[in-house]
Amino acid sequence: MEDLGLAAWPPEPIRTERLVLREPESRDRAAFIEMLASPEVHTYLGGPRPRDELEREMPEVPERWPGSFVVELDGSMIGQILLRRAMGRCRPAAVGKADLGYLFLPRAWGFGYAAEACAAALGWIGRVLPGESVVLTTQTANAGSMRLAAKLGFTEVERFEAWGAEQWLGKWSPITPST
Repeated sequence: MEDLGLAAWPPEPIRTERLVLREPESRDRAAFIEMLASPEVHTYLGGPRPRDELEREMPEVPERWPGSFVVELDGSMIGQILLRRAMGRCRPAAVGKADLGYLFLPRAWGFGYAAEACAAALGWIGRVLPGESVVLTTQTANAGSMRLAAKLGFTEVERFEAWGAEQWLGKWSPITPST
C-alpha cells in the first residue's frame, strides 16, 4: 500500500457532529498500543500484537503518514481511519484504488462512531480526489464490518478465500452530479 499522493497533508481536522478526524499526535500513543494489542480489535485481523513489543517499537508519534486519521471523541482517541492506495499483493479489482480501513477501541463499539468517521473520511476523499472509487475488504464472518460496509454504500465486487477465511471486497463510488 502507498499513500494517495495527496499534496496537502495533513488536512485541516475533519469535524462531524460528535467526532474529530485529525493527524496522529504523541498523546495518542497509549491508545494506539491499546488498540493494536487488543484481542477483540484483531479478531479478524490475524490476532493482536504483543503489548511489550508495541511499547518498545511504537514511535512517540504513531502512524504519522498521509491517509492516517485519528478518530477523536471528547479529546481522546477512540479509533483510526486508514486511507491508502491498494497496490502489490491485493485483489486485481482493488489495485490502484483508495482502500479504506478502520480500527476502533472496543469501548467505542456500538455507538455509530465508525459509520460517522468513515462517512466523513469518504466525504473528504470525494472532495480531495473527485471521482475516486474506494475499496474495502473484510472477512464475511465479521458481521459488524459487513453491516458498516452496507451502511456506507459499498457494493460487493467479489468474495474470495484468503488467510483461511472467506473475504469480501466491496467498492464505493462517489455520487457525482449529472450535467
